[in-house]
Amino acid sequence: MRRVWVIVTMFIFILSGCGLFGGEKATKEIDPPKDVTYVEDEKGLQEQETAEKEKATETVQRELYLIDKNGFVVPQTFALPKTNAAAKQVLEYLVENGPISQLLPNGFRAVLPADTQVLSVNLKQDGTLVIDFSKEFANYRPEDEKRILQAITWTVTQFDNVKRVKIRMNGHDQNVMPVNGTPISEELSRDDGINIETNGVVDITNTHPVIVYFLAQEGEQTYYVPVTRRVPNSEQDELAAVVKELIKGPSYGSGLLSDFQADAKLLEAPKYENGKVTLNFNEAIYGSVEKNVVSTHVLNCLVLSLTEQPGVESVAITVNGKAELVDESGKPLSEPVTRPQNVNTGSF
Repeated sequence: MRRVWVIVTMFIFILSGCGLFGGEKATKEIDPPKDVTYVEDEKGLQEQETAEKEKATETVQRELYLIDKNGFVVPQTFALPKTNAAAKQVLEYLVENGPISQLLPNGFRAVLPADTQVLSVNLKQDGTLVIDFSKEFANYRPEDEKRILQAITWTVTQFDNVKRVKIRMNGHDQNVMPVNGTPISEELSRDDGINIETNGVVDITNTHPVIVYFLAQEGEQTYYVPVTRRVPNSEQDELAAVVKELIKGPSYGSGLLSDFQADAKLLEAPKYENGKVTLNFNEAIYGSVEKNVVSTHVLNCLVLSLTEQPGVESVAITVNGKAELVDESGKPLSEPVTRPQNVNTGSF
């Protein structure tokens, strides 16, 4: 009897080893191998890393004001990495030998001295951006002093909530620039102008500024340059004064260009309504191109210059009161033209 019991016991043991009585062990044996779970985890990790990289390389268009070969402060638009510290970022891209180095177009240079650090930026409730630079900020060429002020101001005021600028160096307010002593306005803003021309202005107190855009060229690249002109206070129509300055053209020897014909003129005062300006020209606005065709550069200079005026959002053009015009690509100019979001992007 004992021998039979031993045999039965061994038989049960063998069966349990085969999993017929060990459900838990059998389940474990048919579970997927560990490397399958590892591959799934690795795939998830790779997807997460890819998403993080895509987020890190997300870009946004920003205007940086640089110095061109003629010494003008000019906006150039670049795709910069998206960041929550945009004002600090654009200032860092103005530093010579900094991150702008690989992006600089031919004929352009950065405006801030090499090794300059942006120690902090602080936006006050009144729209004043307080910028604190390191001591290297003072290591610039004297002739660049006003250009630096303009480039800083126009670069950071591209942000709607920045209205004016205050400059510090190592925590100390700067009332004058450190090299040539150019006064820094308490209300430093775009109202102080850019690429200011005063040639031929006898009595500056009886004038006021307007901004007009002319052309410049570097190799095959054409770009637009903002210039501040002084016009007499007797000019009652600001919009007409802007057009007049555009037709007058850039100053001799400036290196700037214009597509306007000297005999182009407005046949009547500009009409303004709900943000739109309508200009009625004589046929000289066509210039040397085919009839009914308005030069792209003429159109762009008009739009850029007039939309610098408060309240102006778009420009419509007629000739002898008729709107049967096309641009150089053959596109009808039946609708008013609005200002581009960014200037000198390569497409405008």
